[in-house]
Amino acid sequence: MKKSFSFLAVLGVGLTCATLLLWLWQQNRADLHRLSTARAATTLIAPLSAPNPPASPSSSLRATAIDSFSQSLLASLQRLLARGTDTRTDEALLTFKDPAAYRRFLARAKAAGLIVLGELPALRAIRVRFDSPEALGSDLAYHAADYAGLSANALVHVPSVPATPSKDDRADVTHVPFGNTALAFLGVPAEHSQWGKGVTIAILDTGVLPDTTFGSGRLRTLDIGLGTVAGRGEEDGHGTAVAALAAGSDDDAPGVAPAASLLSIRVTDAHSTSDTFTIAHAIVAAVDAGAKIINVSLGGYATSATLDAAISFAIERGSIIVAAAGNDQAAQLAWPAADPRVISVGAVDRAGQQVTFSNSGPTLSLTAPGYGVQTAWQDGQRVYVDGTSASAPLVAGAIAAILSQNPALTPTAAAQVLVATASDAGAPGSDANYGHGTLNLGWALNRNNSNYYDPAIASHAYDAANHHMQFVVQNRSGAAAAGLQLTVTTTTGTDTTSTLFSVPPLAIGESYIATLPVDRASLQPATSLTYVTQLTNPPGRTDSVPANNRRSSTLGPPTP
Repeated sequence: MKKSFSFLAVLGVGLTCATLLLWLWQQNRADLHRLSTARAATTLIAPLSAPNPPASPSSSLRATAIDSFSQSLLASLQRLLARGTDTRTDEALLTFKDPAAYRRFLARAKAAGLIVLGELPALRAIRVRFDSPEALGSDLAYHAADYAGLSANALVHVPSVPATPSKDDRADVTHVPFGNTALAFLGVPAEHSQWGKGVTIAILDTGVLPDTTFGSGRLRTLDIGLGTVAGRGEEDGHGTAVAALAAGSDDDAPGVAPAASLLSIRVTDAHSTSDTFTIAHAIVAAVDAGAKIINVSLGGYATSATLDAAISFAIERGSIIVAAAGNDQAAQLAWPAADPRVISVGAVDRAGQQVTFSNSGPTLSLTAPGYGVQTAWQDGQRVYVDGTSASAPLVAGAIAAILSQNPALTPTAAAQVLVATASDAGAPGSDANYGHGTLNLGWALNRNNSNYYDPAIASHAYDAANHHMQFVVQNRSGAAAAGLQLTVTTTTGTDTTSTLFSVPPLAIGESYIATLPVDRASLQPATSLTYVTQLTNPPGRTDSVPANNRRSSTLGPPTP
């Protein structure tokens, strides 16, 4: 049967409308299912009574598209809040994808039931408090596309706070204190009064008190909301001690860079506690104030996207962060030292041994004096301090010294000089206990001086896997070294033997490892092996540091 074109047109329109209605019905069912899922995701913190989302189709589709991201953010926050004791209660750190998203949140925060405690526009980061996690969950459910990250506000402490991680099993060691000899140990000459000139070191700590060791006009302060004056608590001399080791000028409280400028930023509260948002805030403020070196002798065992962004902010603007590894005898570094972009510093004693409490980790950069070190304290006192808190500012001061002697270098390049000229310690090469080695400013500042001659016995190390003793010779000179002889004398009970090794030519910084087998049967209870090594230079060569040409050690029986 033949039909007219008008009839066919009407029929076509009808079919099209029916198809469209069916599609809209299916889409509505799918959107309701996805929205139900998005709401369910917020129960990762607590059951929510979220308001209904906007009714427009575009808003509904937007909410469903970010469901999985919202869920991951909430799960992350729940895990961190569950830690309880090492985070700020009922606080969260929020980061946003762009400035517009950052501003949108600030505009709606109060209405959403979220209290803004701090803002960092440079990082698009905001610190908030919530009376109920429902408020935060609701905002995430409907605005997750604005978010770049979310975390708890982890606590950061002066390192003497009791340990959070399990203690690493280590042998008992008798430690030797430094007293007022730390600078001599590092190879700092008596005349170094201009070291650090033109360089600003920021001290993020408990606040730095005025002291004669800071001279006149070198110490300034910056307030980020906690005031500038250190408190009077038991730990409140900490910042003064740290600053003096970096840049003190008095003979009884000396620092590595006595001509450097100091910028004190107090980051701790009345309980000597800080947090990752406050540290991030201080890092940004220090960079903006012109600090090229930022010392953080504090630490905690969690980080945040906000702290990560602050570290990036500093590095991108040519500054460097130096941080204490931590004092918890742990096989992990505290944050921010745990960040591989940070120069992390552990502690050694006057004998060059890792101090038992000093944290270890595969990303540890350096070690420096950190046991019985003399420095300044409150009310003009002079005290002895232990800890990686003391080690970090010695490295910060060393970077300032390198920069003042080599103005064309960047802070990162100056730190790389210190890493390349560190005295090898412990097992040969870089290791978790000593990093790249122990700070050696004598070598660092003479690395291009061909007349500086310092081959050294770097360490004695027991290779338990292969039952060998390793004796490491390192060329710390400004030129190649050749013609060296190493004598190893071994004593077991009344038996003594000597072994002579001819050391091959060594390039600058190169090491040679001599090995001797260890008879495990001889390591019985109440017995031990004693090793004495002597390095002999070729005739006519004068050693710049002859004290490091001899070393002794004792290997005892294994611990049951």
